[in-house]
Amino acid sequence: MMGNTIVADLLPQSLPDQAAAVRSRSDEPVLELRDISKRFGGVKALTNMQVKAFPGQVVALIGENGAGKSTLVKILTGIHKPDGGQLLLDGQAQRFSSPQAAMKAGITAVHQETVMFDELSVAENIYIGHHPMVGTPARVDWAKMETDAEALFERLEVRMNVRAKVKELSIAQRHFVEIARALSQHARIVIMDEPTAALSQREIQELYRIIDQLKAAGTAVIFISHKFDEIFRVADRYTVLRDGEFVAEGSIADISEQQLIAMMVGRTIAQVFPKEDVPLGDTVLSVNGFSHPTEFDDVSFQLRKGEILGFYGLVGAGRSEVMQAVFGLTKPSRGSIEINGKKVVIKSAEEAIRAGIAYVPEDRQHQGGLMSMSILHNVTLPLLEKMGFWLLGKKRKELSITRDYTHKLELKAAHFGQSISELSGGNQQKVILAKWLATKPSVIILDEPTKGIDIGSKAAVHRFMSELVAQGLSVILVSSELPEVMGMSDRIIVMHQGQVVKEFARSEATSEAIVAAASGVTHD
Repeated sequence: MMGNTIVADLLPQSLPDQAAAVRSRSDEPVLELRDISKRFGGVKALTNMQVKAFPGQVVALIGENGAGKSTLVKILTGIHKPDGGQLLLDGQAQRFSSPQAAMKAGITAVHQETVMFDELSVAENIYIGHHPMVGTPARVDWAKMETDAEALFERLEVRMNVRAKVKELSIAQRHFVEIARALSQHARIVIMDEPTAALSQREIQELYRIIDQLKAAGTAVIFISHKFDEIFRVADRYTVLRDGEFVAEGSIADISEQQLIAMMVGRTIAQVFPKEDVPLGDTVLSVNGFSHPTEFDDVSFQLRKGEILGFYGLVGAGRSEVMQAVFGLTKPSRGSIEINGKKVVIKSAEEAIRAGIAYVPEDRQHQGGLMSMSILHNVTLPLLEKMGFWLLGKKRKELSITRDYTHKLELKAAHFGQSISELSGGNQQKVILAKWLATKPSVIILDEPTKGIDIGSKAAVHRFMSELVAQGLSVILVSSELPEVMGMSDRIIVMHQGQVVKEFARSEATSEAIVAAASGVTHD
């Protein structure tokens, strides 16, 4: 296990000196934002924003998608310049001209979606911009850079080939490279933006341990997460944002989860999973003996009209791979599909859409939508063939369809001409949901539909799911969030290592039994 010296030599002072500084100045913020405001055109992104970060403490930045968290992080890291207000370090006003200036001041960020140079090595990514130099004239000391990078991972107790190219790494490994990069820069303030989104439980525990060590060394941590169990595990303080404005701050010990939720969304969410009882109809989709040489084997299930069928499993269980095969994105080695009792052969996504199946993928940025296109064009893209290119009133139809579905999903955007790359993650997901629902499918597959979005957006998606099944649509819900699967599903199918191992009715499902089945424990 790591001791209190794990990050000591990665910071400006040694651990004892830094810890003493923390004790003597614990009531004074190392970072403070006062009345920060930021506009983009006519849109207010931040108004009178207040944030304080204290040495040796974690402050959780809490707010829905679109609340202004991303804009705030970009101001802190020198990407955006505020239009008004003050940013103070140790009580002294600062104005960062660039990300390099923020980094030099000791502010660095670990992002949810890593931004790295895929063709460079792990060591090069860690030390880019501050390579160790040697000789006259100065040149990069490659040997020292790799040795130092290895030492970082050794201290973090993470196995990593520092010569490997970043493009060869998993998402989880990329996160640890970012953490190592932050530590290599002697950061005084580390911003962690949804850092656990792609990590396993073991890796999350490792991250918690690293955060505890950062605190012990006097580092101020700004922690952004939609997961309240994480917030209450790591945070000392909280700051709540809503619609780009400061709402409240205080000690995490003095607040409850429900109080935080009410402040975030401006209302109390009494029921995060508003599942309604809907009479189930006939079987609309039947998958029989689906197999793939490497991903899944002999998967069979039925889906009834008006039903939400949950799929749960651990990473690598094969859930998404099965759904991609049902949608025609991959080809199974054997098996068949029936829709409304008739056998169909689906060889492509186009054929699946025509058969009344829609698929909302887990990776919204690369598979779900066209990031550079507008909200309106994303929502109506699958409908172009039906509407025609020169049809009179086409624009009116596009606007009507986009307005209808985005309103139901409570989309927050400046206008429908805005590109979805400019939206928060939760609002991007709502646009992608609207796009597929506009095709009026009979079956919609939702693969991790609320991954990485805030609790208010989750509630909107869950409400809409209930409305859809009440109207006769059938839903397959693939989710890694056990409360979501249990809260929204009529039945739950559990997969383990590519096979269906258990099926639960809603009334008999317990978290213990579901997790046991997903882990390969077969006894009842």
